[in-house]
Amino acid sequence: MKHRDEALDGFDRQALLNRAGEIASFVEEACKAGDAAHEVEEGLFRKLLEFGYQALGMFFSLCGDGDEGEAVMLPDGRRVRRLDGVHRREYLSVFGLYELPRVVYGTREGQKIEYVALDARLKLPESKFSYLLQDWDQFLAVETPYAKVNKTIERILGFSQSVNSLERSNRKMSAAVEAFWANQTAPPADEEGALMVCSADGKGVPIRRQAEGAVEKPQDPLSTEKEAKSGRKKVALVGAAYTVDPYRRTPEEVLEALFHSQAEPSQRPPSRPKPLFKRVRASLLRDAADTSQPSYQEIFGWLAQEVRERNPHGHKPLAFLMDGQESLWNALKEHLPGVHVIEILDLLHACSYVWDAAHLFHKKKSKAARCFAKERILRILKGEVAMVIRGLRWKGTHEKLSDKRREKLEGICRYLENNTHRMAYHEYLAAGYPIASGVIEGACRHVVKDRMERSGMRWILDGAHAMLGLRCIHLSGDWDEFLRFRIQRECKRLYPGQSANDDAYGALQVA
Repeated sequence: MKHRDEALDGFDRQALLNRAGEIASFVEEACKAGDAAHEVEEGLFRKLLEFGYQALGMFFSLCGDGDEGEAVMLPDGRRVRRLDGVHRREYLSVFGLYELPRVVYGTREGQKIEYVALDARLKLPESKFSYLLQDWDQFLAVETPYAKVNKTIERILGFSQSVNSLERSNRKMSAAVEAFWANQTAPPADEEGALMVCSADGKGVPIRRQAEGAVEKPQDPLSTEKEAKSGRKKVALVGAAYTVDPYRRTPEEVLEALFHSQAEPSQRPPSRPKPLFKRVRASLLRDAADTSQPSYQEIFGWLAQEVRERNPHGHKPLAFLMDGQESLWNALKEHLPGVHVIEILDLLHACSYVWDAAHLFHKKKSKAARCFAKERILRILKGEVAMVIRGLRWKGTHEKLSDKRREKLEGICRYLENNTHRMAYHEYLAAGYPIASGVIEGACRHVVKDRMERSGMRWILDGAHAMLGLRCIHLSGDWDEFLRFRIQRECKRLYPGQSANDDAYGALQVA
């Protein structure tokens, strides 16, 4: 990293004005020389970075070193004295690196520094990285790998950062995620939709292998059999909450959409209402037994909070739209006891089981398999789930399937039976409720797969959980609000004797 080591005393008003004059002269000379616009643009940008570096350096110079006299009295009544010598700290801004000389206070040299007036006055972050630089770094990091973030920032600003420092910054920033969500207020009631919808699902994240000889942990209820055997993935739990207006359809219209996705423009149904104030969270917390129970607590606890705040009187119909995994439905009952919930099995999961049944009797991609599936999906959409189950069992008996195929068919029938009470699609469609979990499927893809499952990526649990937390805030459209919240929270933690807007010197008294 290029270290610009000019003494802060060298940053003054006249030097800044001289720099501005140099920029004006550069532009005039470029015009006379007939320079290309892109060359002038690049040169001007570099000079503006230098100008910004000098201007911010002037600001630091004007603020001094924070000397408040031989001793000060802290808000808690303790008297601390000025320690010998000037203590320096680095501050890496978007313009470059500074070394700030500061007077510090404590009980005696070599002991804990109790108070640094300049740090408190300037609300400096705990690390050397400025809040603005952290913002830019992590805004890129939630979308792209850390190494690419460093290359991007280096190309634009001219200095490099290590991947390790970017990872540490990501984890520290994510420490404010839970508190941010806990402090979120409900969206304006008059801008919300008439229905409230919540959903949850799991998505695997590639995790580095356990060390050899590690004790095998019990299987996580969220993990698939394949993932459990491989040991290469841990399943993140993703939750989504939003409101939406009703969208009424017939079973035939839904069937048409499922089997004719490229209809002529004149045949396409009207645009469906868009989800409003969609919020997404993801968790990869684990307990000592390496199960995902802490993730269940975090995500379903948050969904329950969303329901209480956005539908406090229960006036809106509340639908939970998930697949057939019973651990998800059990968590719902645990966190929203006594609340009337419309339980809806994701239609696409139900359809996948029907297709599996079709392929027990007909070849894959055959016209017969398509007709078989289409007929039974329509009957399911019309509320005839029990009849479909009886028909499958009857056909399995009379077609004389092999024992293996008959066992698969029975598993399909049990799945449909266990979820029949969540498959009243004819009623849901008439009421305008959503019946497919496109929002949560999209969230799993965008939050997890697009960032966490890139080629060659392997995460450690803490790093993956931190990244998921920040990525959800970014995708929920709350990034700027989160940053303001986090900075205020950090200022209160680092400088508890004053609020984020107080004069730092007003909180202390000269002893």
